[in-house]
Amino acid sequence: MTFDPTASGVSESLIGETGDAPRLRVVLLFGGRSSEHSISCATAGGVLKALDRTRYDIVPVGITSDGAFTLQPDDADLFALDATKLPTVVDNGTRVRFPESAATREMTVVDELGVETSLGDIDVVFPILHGPFGEDGSVQGLLELVGLPYVGAGILASAVGMDKHFSKTVLQQAGIAVAPWVTVRSREWAGDPTAVTASVASLGYPLFVKPARAGSSVGVSKVSAPAELAAAMAVAFHEDNKVLVEAAVVGRELECAVLGGRGGSAPRVSVAGEIVLAENTFYDFESKYLGGAGADLVCPADLTADELSTFQDLAARAFDAIGGAGLARVDVFLTADGFVVNELNTMPGFTPISMFPACWLASGLSYPELLDELIELGLETER
Repeated sequence: MTFDPTASGVSESLIGETGDAPRLRVVLLFGGRSSEHSISCATAGGVLKALDRTRYDIVPVGITSDGAFTLQPDDADLFALDATKLPTVVDNGTRVRFPESAATREMTVVDELGVETSLGDIDVVFPILHGPFGEDGSVQGLLELVGLPYVGAGILASAVGMDKHFSKTVLQQAGIAVAPWVTVRSREWAGDPTAVTASVASLGYPLFVKPARAGSSVGVSKVSAPAELAAAMAVAFHEDNKVLVEAAVVGRELECAVLGGRGGSAPRVSVAGEIVLAENTFYDFESKYLGGAGADLVCPADLTADELSTFQDLAARAFDAIGGAGLARVDVFLTADGFVVNELNTMPGFTPISMFPACWLASGLSYPELLDELIELGLETER
């Protein structure tokens, strides 16, 4: 189950050792309409900097916050993560056109003057989109309709992984422990907030209130008493009309990175990383991406061999349970009673401070090698 660099195939060049064969043409798709737009852009910056230009021709396609598909410069510095000014996709007037059918893989771009130019035949799309309208199966459906291979989970696994209610339901059905929760829809809260407050009281306080379909801790609040619930629900409902109220789980916060297996083999799992929090804090958006105080990332985590093996097996089972492909990050709590899965993320961040590449680096796989492996998996995955 553990990753073995010597057996992965990543050392076998896609273009040969001498670089004589044609480079693969890779569309890097980023940005998007979700509240995680800037994090997707920051991920694009990291990927653009690491991809080997002797192996790949990169076509950077940025989706604006309004949903326009634009051709962006191949310049990693434009999308670097900066806490003082988060990166965004600027609408430069170009419009990227996908193939009209699965009979061709040619993409084109129309410039601001209306002139259409070919972008060539696309070998694979790398959709590094986070949140709704990208990580939830919507873009995956578009790519399958036009017959373009792509990196990552398919339509169903993307949708299940994005929706915390359904991912918990699927994992629980597979015999995997998850944190107790209550799902609340906006109409239920608007109709009778007193009844909802009473229904979640059985979970005990403190609670965590989360949008069902958002990531990067956007819209998440920690609630210590009933009087704080209304404000937390308002924050979460701003992101989604379906909200999860979860019991707080006491335990170490650990994460493992997963790669799909080659040729239908079992998933491969990295060593574990740990999020070490200061007292009375949680891993919020600021801590994840803006250098906020209160959280340290430790990789590899200090686990016994049995603990690590158990976690890796659990991560692989969770990946298979949702029908995962390509990659995922599995987040758990290690409690006194064992592991409890918190979330499964089918398109984890690749920013310079993200846990997913850090876990693979600690497992012997560099950032560029990791990207090579993901692209190869995207090329071989049958949809």
